[in-house]
Amino acid sequence: MVGSSRPNISFCATRRSPTNNNIIRRSTNTNAKDAATTKQQNFAERNPFLFQLGVATAKTSAADIMVQVVVDRKSFNEIDYKRNGIFVFFGFAYLGGFQYWLMVNKFSKWFPTRQRFATLSLSEKLKDTAGMIDAIKMVAFDVCIHLPMIYFPAYYTCKEVVTGTSWNPIDWVKDGCTKYWNNKDEDLLAMIKLWGPSDCIQFSMPLYMSMPFRHMVSFFWTAYVSFTRGGGDDDDEGDGTDAEGNQQKLRRRLSVSGDSA
Repeated sequence: MVGSSRPNISFCATRRSPTNNNIIRRSTNTNAKDAATTKQQNFAERNPFLFQLGVATAKTSAADIMVQVVVDRKSFNEIDYKRNGIFVFFGFAYLGGFQYWLMVNKFSKWFPTRQRFATLSLSEKLKDTAGMIDAIKMVAFDVCIHLPMIYFPAYYTCKEVVTGTSWNPIDWVKDGCTKYWNNKDEDLLAMIKLWGPSDCIQFSMPLYMSMPFRHMVSFFWTAYVSFTRGGGDDDDEGDGTDAEGNQQKLRRRLSVSGDSA
């Protein structure tokens, strides 16, 4: 009998090399990060008001704490959270609430090309004459009407609630507007230098990112005035032993510290 040869069948378990495992692991991590980023972007797009409201509120609180620590030289245990709460309310109600209503809801009606203009590429924006005219109008409205006539009076009044000695709301408005009037030349010049160029960028951005961008610029403005002028002006105002010197230092401190638009 002729012997038949049996085929030698071997079963080999499929193994992944360490290199393949690393590639798969990196791919999985990248996909997870991309998914998280997309989810965050989608939340900002789906809920533009809530997203910028959270940014405005958190930014205002952080800005005031920074001023208290850096300018007023307080330790974290000495932070005045009652004062911080008032500024949080200002950030929530005015910066996050009123400014959104004005710059998104009303501007979209007053300047109808805004939403379309924001979605165009830079080359397309340069060809869109109507959109560029509306963008210029929005910048002019912000720096000529909103900031000098609405924002600054509200801001100084809010600061008077925090630092003033009177409990009369009429005095808060009167004293706040008086301080604003005394500082108007410096404040308005700084406003134009910062918010003029910033507005040109903001009003060219998608609507859901325009207000968060404004709030972030506001935070860095606060950092600028705190570090460059908030702590070094006392030497220029005398030794502070007389009432007039103290009043001058207080007026100067109120004009350069705190939150901005």
